[in-house]
This record gives sequence, C-alpha cells and structure tokens, in this order.
Amino acid sequence: MTSQKPITLRDVALLAGVSQSAVSRTFTPGASVAATTRIRVQDAARMLGYRPNAIARTLTTRRSRMIGVVVSYMQSQFYPLVIEKLSQALRHHGYQVLLFISDRNESGRPDLDDKLQDVMQYQVDGLVLLSVTVSLALALECQSTGVPVVLLNCEAPVNGVSSVASDNVEGGRLAARALIDAGCRRIAYIAGVENALTQIERQRGFLQTLGQSGVELFGRAVGNYSYDGARRAARELCTVHTRPDGIFVANDHMAIAVMDTLRSELGLSVPQDVAIVGFDNVPQSAWSAYGLTTIEQDAGQLVRTTVEVLLQGIDSQSLPTREAIVPVRLIRRQTV
Repeated sequence: MTSQKPITLRDVALLAGVSQSAVSRTFTPGASVAATTRIRVQDAARMLGYRPNAIARTLTTRRSRMIGVVVSYMQSQFYPLVIEKLSQALRHHGYQVLLFISDRNESGRPDLDDKLQDVMQYQVDGLVLLSVTVSLALALECQSTGVPVVLLNCEAPVNGVSSVASDNVEGGRLAARALIDAGCRRIAYIAGVENALTQIERQRGFLQTLGQSGVELFGRAVGNYSYDGARRAARELCTVHTRPDGIFVANDHMAIAVMDTLRSELGLSVPQDVAIVGFDNVPQSAWSAYGLTTIEQDAGQLVRTTVEVLLQGIDSQSLPTREAIVPVRLIRRQTV
C-alpha cells in the first residue's frame, strides 16, 4: 500500500491558474496579493486539501512569525485580559503567540533568566515580558541576536530595553485622593510583592498624596498579589481595636479578597465601615457583588503601544529604546 503523495504549492498554483509566488504570498501573513487571486488560491487549496507548512516557511524566510510572551503568574484577572488582547493584536499583524509561565525563585519573585534560554530555542521574532524580572545582561543578549524585547509592566526596569507601563505613581495618587475626599482619615495600604516596580510606584504616589494632605499612613500589610495573602492582610489590619476606615489595595484581585474577608468573616460593611479602592479595573470589579472603585489600567492602550514598539524593533534593529507610560484613571463605583 503506497502513501498518498503530499499536495504541494505547485499543485495549488496549477489548479488555481496562478504562479507559485502568488500562492506563497497568499499564505504569507502581511504579503500583498490581489483579492481575486487570493480567492482562487484559497478555493484551490480547499479542493486539494493543501495546508501551508509554517516550519518550512520559517526555514525559507528566517522568520518564525512567532512572538514569545512570558508572564510570571496568572492569578490576577488582569493578565489573562492583557494576554488575550495581545494575542489578538499580534495575530492581526500575522504573528502567533507562544506563552510561557516563568518560575519563581526562593524569595517568591519571578525569575526569568533560566526560562528565557528555553524560549530562545523556538527562534521567536520578538519577546514580550509581562510582569517578570530579567537581568540586563540577558535582555541585551536577546537584543544582540536580533530579537527585540519589550518589557510590559515589568517588576524592575532594565536600562537600554524598551518598556511599556501604566502610570502607577499617578494611580496611587488618585487612590489616595478618592479615600481622602470620601472623608477617610485612618487610611491603610495593602501592598503587592515587595520590591516590585509596580508596587513601589503605586505606594509612592499614594504616600505622596497622603503626606500632602496631612494624613499619616494608618497601617500597612503585604498581600503579595495573591488572594490568600490579601485575606491575611485584611485580618491583620482589621482585627485590631481601631481599624482603618479606608484601604488602598494594590490590585483588584487582592481587593476582591479583602472585600470577601471583611464581609463574610469579619462582619464589616463596605464602604460604611471600610472604604476600598483597588487597581486594574478587571471585569470582575464591575460585578454587582463588588462594585469596586478602582484605578483603571488601559489594557487596550498598553497592548497597542507594546505591539507598536515590538514591530518597530523587528523591522529595524537600529531604533532607540522607548519608555512609554500609559495614563490611568479613577473608576468610581460603590466601595468608596
């Protein structure tokens, strides 16, 4: 029994009555081809059962049309939202996403250096590092091989590497102002991961505005950007004789955990007993059970800017690095 002869690009060209280069352009993302030619080629390919070979195309063009996306953790509802939008935007430009979850080191922080060596084996055309830690040496090594790197909301800045981030300092300021304007004076803060850049900047803006308003920080606890960590932080702050009357929580994922703890475990009302402000504006924050007042990170703009910087890096290795800051805004709901 003989195996069926594989359908080739030449077979499709003969049936469609076009050149082999026209067939190749039809199946090359971003390539120019007439609409009528595209239809004829696609019809012929369907009739023959032809499927383009992405691996073979990579060997020919030396472009994999793949972008490596590395994220440190997926607990927060914000990161799946960003990854979804990033995947859609890159697919629109003819790229596919390879997603990698980085491990955490002994201190609980994401550590990318070992993981990045694995990612580079896939010959990706570019890298997006989402909320991870990477050494300067390794980031520059990637760039030296012609693979542009963009840091998206990363936990530590890297000189000489392009980055895109929300205005976390301004977000902290907006959170403080919302609580102060609501009449809160015993104001506490639940931090994310210590020494993470996003955490440091949100806290800095928050404390600046408290100080400018003559309000001292009433209490501080660390939630490590996790649900269970935020519940422990809420207990630490609110099971004392005098509890805070307002809390800024470093992201919505933790803010939801704080609200669950205050209501179901400690018997407190939000915002009557304790006002809450989160950070991210994930879809769940608008659910009627929470109605969370929060600082919105514009996921769409973060992704658009990241893709723009990344594609410019792929097309031209001589472009200077960029540091883009995306504005944030306060979303008022029922928790303040």
